[in-house]
Amino acid sequence: MPQLRKDPIIGRWVIISTERARRPNVFSKEPVEKIGHKNCPFCPGNESHTPSEILADRSNGSQPDGPGWTLRVVPNKFPALRVEGQLDREGVGLYDQESGVGAHEVIIETPDHDCAFSEYSDSQIEDILWAYRERMIDLKRDTRMKYAMIFKNHGASAGASLEHPHSQLIAMPIVPKNVLEELKGSREYYGYKERCVFCDIVRQETRDPERLIAENTDFVAIAPFASRFPFEIWILPKHHDSCFEDAQKHEFAFLAKIFSEVMKRLDRALDSPAFNFYLHTSPFGEQHNEYYHWHFEIMPRLSKLAGFERGTGFYINPTPPEQAAKYLRRIEL
Repeated sequence: MPQLRKDPIIGRWVIISTERARRPNVFSKEPVEKIGHKNCPFCPGNESHTPSEILADRSNGSQPDGPGWTLRVVPNKFPALRVEGQLDREGVGLYDQESGVGAHEVIIETPDHDCAFSEYSDSQIEDILWAYRERMIDLKRDTRMKYAMIFKNHGASAGASLEHPHSQLIAMPIVPKNVLEELKGSREYYGYKERCVFCDIVRQETRDPERLIAENTDFVAIAPFASRFPFEIWILPKHHDSCFEDAQKHEFAFLAKIFSEVMKRLDRALDSPAFNFYLHTSPFGEQHNEYYHWHFEIMPRLSKLAGFERGTGFYINPTPPEQAAKYLRRIEL
């Protein structure tokens, strides 16, 4: 029988449609259009096709904005928001608007055009995560910025316009609505129970591991109880930490290991699906608190939102998270 499940953080309801339960092999995949190496602005030798690099990991002696790099961070050539300008706010009748000030950067994760995230070494993933941290620390010095969103789109159906492996960062002068909802819900939970709701989730899922996918010394990967999408995965620190940038070097090593394991399991279970992942962390102005807990959310693109979901805000998930977690745990690596 279908179930209505309530997310304990923001109170959002989802429908786990057990009567529609679907295994990984029944999800359709959209083909990924290939543009090839020659025309790819992110491939080595084409550095002149991107703005000048902000950050790079390079071999000894290689020059900026030339070959010899293992990771590059560059401004997005077609930014959603621009660094230049002032925060001008104004009303237009009953409406509000402000200038589109922010920063939009691209993290080019590898020089290898055809390398999937699941094929990276642990040290490559650690370098990518560390680059996220370095850029966030730098951008929060800009007092106009209140939040930085790290995200990755892989595959055309996930919104990727270029196939070369990359992720993105957008710093903005407002806190996104989804994050505000999590902050509000976690504050209310803490005010009532004097505990972090995310810490309670970690304790629950490790004590009763039917939705547990992987864990190591510092992190857990779970299929959340009120999963919105088939094979949705969250990666959370085991110990309370509200701010991603505060994670220590050894924690990044363990985060890279569990990220690597999760992505390998997804690729083998779902035949290399398109996916999105993103980081939720505390806003710049309230980075250290007892109620919020930074985490990554990973969403394979296996289903589409239709009229009911868009009209109600409910999600219908045809794969119970317990089934998804069990299937992923059984994948041989």
